[in-house]
Amino acid sequence: MRYAAEALAGLAMLLAVLTGAAGGLVSTLLGAGGGSPPSQYAMADIPAGYLTLYQAAAATCPGLDWAVLAAVGDIESDHGRLNAPGVRSGRNSKGAMGPMQFLGPTFTAVTARHPPPPGGASPPSPYNPHDAVYTAAAYLCDSGARNNHDLHTALLTYNRSEDYAADVLTRAARYRASTSPDTGGQPSPAALTAAAFALSQLGQPYQWGGDGPQPTEPPDRPARTTGGFDCSGLTRAAYAAAGIEIPRTARAQYTAGPQIPPGQPPQPGDLIFYGPTAATVHHVGIYLGDGKMIHAPHAGDVVRVAPYRWPGDDLRGVTRPALANY
Repeated sequence: MRYAAEALAGLAMLLAVLTGAAGGLVSTLLGAGGGSPPSQYAMADIPAGYLTLYQAAAATCPGLDWAVLAAVGDIESDHGRLNAPGVRSGRNSKGAMGPMQFLGPTFTAVTARHPPPPGGASPPSPYNPHDAVYTAAAYLCDSGARNNHDLHTALLTYNRSEDYAADVLTRAARYRASTSPDTGGQPSPAALTAAAFALSQLGQPYQWGGDGPQPTEPPDRPARTTGGFDCSGLTRAAYAAAGIEIPRTARAQYTAGPQIPPGQPPQPGDLIFYGPTAATVHHVGIYLGDGKMIHAPHAGDVVRVAPYRWPGDDLRGVTRPALANY
């Protein structure tokens, strides 16, 4: 299956913790398993017929978000618009066919188990958009997407590439309109990538001045890692994973902004700062949604998820580094 390289690999890491301690937060962050309405971008980018198909086909698999299915269709064939071998006829260099780029044996096996509903070709054809989209939904469902059990594995079954899975989630986030007042709007792919990277570091030890695990062996030897994070080391590394450079210390990160007006709810990926004044900011975390953040708390602790507000906290403010990179 075709892969268009522009992936944000951190998002795939985020899906890998779906069954871990932050599972519910991850589902909230990505809107997994939801029937969220399409964003303005989705309505402009996806042909109306395909949008209807994605929504209808996703409904046949409990827990499968139509936006994920649409993102697969976007990558594979630009929703059937790609003028390339195998999309409307023939096969591509890997033997894949149709707008959802199925291998022949896979399409045959899936349609035997899950015949597409009336409205397609007879017999079902991988080149028919109706048949292809419903079969893609069934394939993802059987592979782990049902009830949001393991979407990460489902995407890797569709294409065995972590970058591919990340790209699907990045595009799905753009297609999905935000429905949660807690997020204050739709977080950018860069913000989601930063949050994803931070979640992938759950359990790393706190280390003052730490910038995270570092390779200790030359590239030609098996790598070992050492080191942990302090609070601002984690946030800096998270945004570096999204291609955004921010200062090293919490105080400098707060000053760098851009700052969000007081009273405006934070979005996933925003940085949450603590300190009695701007000049004495002493801590920072990454907001995840649902009133939670991920942070490196203090010596003797590990990177963990925690509430971002508590009685007597000295919350100073919120910044949105991704905002300066739109």
